[in-house]
Amino acid sequence: MSDIEIAQAAKPQHIDVIASRLGIDADMLDHYGRYKAKVTPFGDKPLKGKLILVTAMTPTPAGEGKTTVSIGLCDALNEIGAHAALALREPSLGPVFGMKGGATGGGYSQVIPMEDINLHFTGDFSAIEKANNLLAALIDNNIQSKSRNLGIDPRTIGWKRVMDMNDRSLRDIVIGLGGTGNGIPRQSGFNITAASEVMAILCLAKDFEDLKRRFGNIFIGFTYDKKPIYARELNAPGAMAALMKDAIKPNLVQTLAGNPAFIHGGPFANIAQGTNSVIATKTALQYADFAVTEAGFGSDLGAEKFMNIKCQSAGLSPAVMVVVATIRALKYHGGVALDRLKEPDPGAVAAGLANLEKHLENRLVYGVEAVVAINKFVSDTPVEIEVVVKRCREIGVEAYPVDFWKDGGKGGLELAHCVQRIAKNNPAPFTPVYDHAWSVEKKMETIAKRIYGAKDISISAQAGADIRKIELLGLSGLPVCMAKTQNSLSDNPKALGRPEHFELNIREIEIAAGAGFLIPITGTMMRMPGLPAVPAAEQIDIDRDGQISGLF
Repeated sequence: MSDIEIAQAAKPQHIDVIASRLGIDADMLDHYGRYKAKVTPFGDKPLKGKLILVTAMTPTPAGEGKTTVSIGLCDALNEIGAHAALALREPSLGPVFGMKGGATGGGYSQVIPMEDINLHFTGDFSAIEKANNLLAALIDNNIQSKSRNLGIDPRTIGWKRVMDMNDRSLRDIVIGLGGTGNGIPRQSGFNITAASEVMAILCLAKDFEDLKRRFGNIFIGFTYDKKPIYARELNAPGAMAALMKDAIKPNLVQTLAGNPAFIHGGPFANIAQGTNSVIATKTALQYADFAVTEAGFGSDLGAEKFMNIKCQSAGLSPAVMVVVATIRALKYHGGVALDRLKEPDPGAVAAGLANLEKHLENRLVYGVEAVVAINKFVSDTPVEIEVVVKRCREIGVEAYPVDFWKDGGKGGLELAHCVQRIAKNNPAPFTPVYDHAWSVEKKMETIAKRIYGAKDISISAQAGADIRKIELLGLSGLPVCMAKTQNSLSDNPKALGRPEHFELNIREIEIAAGAGFLIPITGTMMRMPGLPAVPAAEQIDIDRDGQISGLF
């Protein structure tokens, strides 16, 4: 059966039943049908749970199944008697209709209702789009205005409109054409919603007041006389926050096994912080003994930002880090072509271990104990798996093959016992990689050297000018959210395995003052992806009874 067929065959429980298992009262729920609800989160209930972070080695283009492992691990923890809940990101429609597909897990390790979660869900992304685009409209309206004009220089505006779809034609456009009644012509464009600063703000905000404060801090650009302009000067924060009235509340759904899952927010990890909302994570920690969450792509991206941005901002600390590895990814980093990854090759697995070892070394930087989950595929052989298990034990890390896709929570009970043991014995909070008070250059250099393994960084003339602007604005004390390819530890997507002696090239640095971080950009980063030659959308259909097919 396909993923969608498995999900549609499930018999979900009413969301009130799922909430009651967490001790959440029905009057805290806003129902979206029988199987979805938003939870009112703003209580003073203390955080009682242990936080478990699922990350990964550097993935293949298809991904290594972090969401499937996260869901399966939550189910497995509940199987062994631990009280666990999930805290995950929402899928973006761009990848759903593009190449990657949905983001609700796979096989018998899924969150449901799968179709709803992958398609619109409870409207959070739509609210983010509207809030983002309201600010864009207010900016252009102020430029057009004669009575309340702030004198914004259109050439300095970096704020773009967003939509939740892959549409390369909208990356760079000219707006305001058609005459004086249609605005002032200027160059602009669209980003995908998951790459927007409003998305990043939602996922870091603590409550409505913090949300409005962050909206007000959004940097727009400069006036003609070089004065910085922020969204608060356009009186935008109140209306933007009003549009987020429901979107700020985390969504409660369930796994196929009937375990609770909070799904909220969805920033990409290669250009944003790559983790679900602080509010959803804290809600899971308030009501469960273990909260399983994931951070996008490898530990060099999602996990680094999870630690240094999300945890630092929210006062969180993971008790254990689960690093997902696959035999196919190890062979890929060992030099095997994508079309030959199903062929047995223990030698290539061994050669690719250098990449996994670097990700495991990063646990020592943070002082967080790690365990490896070998996400099994049907083409894996026992000999290949043993190569990984043996090497991990040699460097002091336990590794367990898991088959959550095939067996649900029962496919990883050994991993669950190990995670529970480590989490309970976790002695101290994690150690940040850098101090926010350091210079922008030192923060970037520290991440590049300690997390990626670079020998140095190079800063372009544009990035140098950006640093001077950041210092002028008094924003150099913000953390950095590195924008880097997910396909390599370096900034070269073709440099597989464990690259060494490379320079990380900082091309430019964007300001996300509302989100509360700076974005150093390495290489060419795409904030509005395009569809592939054969998009997944061509396979998706709906019949006369409303039954959806083709989602994966």
